[in-house]
Amino acid sequence: MTDHLMSTYARLPVQFERGDGVWLWDNEGKQYLDALSGIAVCGLGHAHPIVAEAISAQAGRLLHTSNLYGIPLQAALADRLCQLSAMQRVFFCNSGAEANEAAIKIARLHGHARGIDSPAIIVMENSFHGRTLATLAATGNRRVQAGFEPLVQGFIRVPYNNLDAIRTVAGNSTEVAAILVEPVQGEGGIKVPDPGYLAGIRDICNEQNWLMMLDEIQTGIGRTGHWFAYQHDKLLPDVVSVAKALGNGVPIGACLARGIAAELLQPGSHGTTFGGNPLAARAAMAVLDVIQADQLVAHAADLGRQLLAGFTENLSGLDGVREIRGSGLMIGIELDRPCGELVQTALNCGLLINVTAERVIRLLPPLITSEKQATMIVDKVSDLVRDFLAG
Repeated sequence: MTDHLMSTYARLPVQFERGDGVWLWDNEGKQYLDALSGIAVCGLGHAHPIVAEAISAQAGRLLHTSNLYGIPLQAALADRLCQLSAMQRVFFCNSGAEANEAAIKIARLHGHARGIDSPAIIVMENSFHGRTLATLAATGNRRVQAGFEPLVQGFIRVPYNNLDAIRTVAGNSTEVAAILVEPVQGEGGIKVPDPGYLAGIRDICNEQNWLMMLDEIQTGIGRTGHWFAYQHDKLLPDVVSVAKALGNGVPIGACLARGIAAELLQPGSHGTTFGGNPLAARAAMAVLDVIQADQLVAHAADLGRQLLAGFTENLSGLDGVREIRGSGLMIGIELDRPCGELVQTALNCGLLINVTAERVIRLLPPLITSEKQATMIVDKVSDLVRDFLAG
């Protein structure tokens, strides 16, 4: 590894050279089962032929012109996303953090339009929204924020999955313009809220004239068994941020909005050089095509139930396992002790997993994972957990 890279990552001692579906091979030829999908990015796995062909064809035709000009592929992708989400307008960018930045700016414009001098956004404890200055201020993780003070102001933090805490803020503050929340907390440990939580937030936002803004960067594009996680609750937010799986590895993010929120950004108020360029838009269109044609959203729901049932059968009641939870292909196994060492142990066994919130094994397998491969994940992870707890 070069010494010229900034030390922003504690990288694992492996370098991958190629992939095929749910499998990766390192530079020594060792094979790995990918149960992480590049942190929920590669929903279609690696080197998907349709996506690869779309990228190749577009690269030979036109990569970039800038948003000074019309981009037909970008417009078509916006139409497609609005059809799937029931939103009305889309701003394209390059990452989840940028999509959340756009949402934050929309919230502030909404607040100023209501006559609020210093608009605030309610955010949640243990949330994760990005590492730009505004999104790390919105994030509920002190370790992400440490060293970057002074933090951007304008965020009010409340416990996740607690509607009473939001109502308390509503009763005590006239400065709130929006709520920003993850339908399932990913980095926070695969925290799945109680039934009715999102619907309750929707009701409060309606009562208070606040924008309901959902960070679907990890949950969106089919991962939870619906195109978007809020569709489980049969409700509509005002703003939705997506990224990760939208490009299957090609950087692209999007901020979707409807109603008044869709009209707030105007020429000159926001922008991006690369966002939604022809290459990224074509890749995203191919991703949506494959997910839809192969019915992978329903498959994610079915496979998620299989994984939860398998882990429950293998690990439920085992001393040291606190909880097994998930939504679609977002699975968390919470232990009673820090378990970060399991990432390296799994790597040694040819399996890619992640540990988040110190004690939660996080699994985010590709949407294309087969039932047989899901059984392999259950068996391998269950063995790792048993051996770890026994040691």
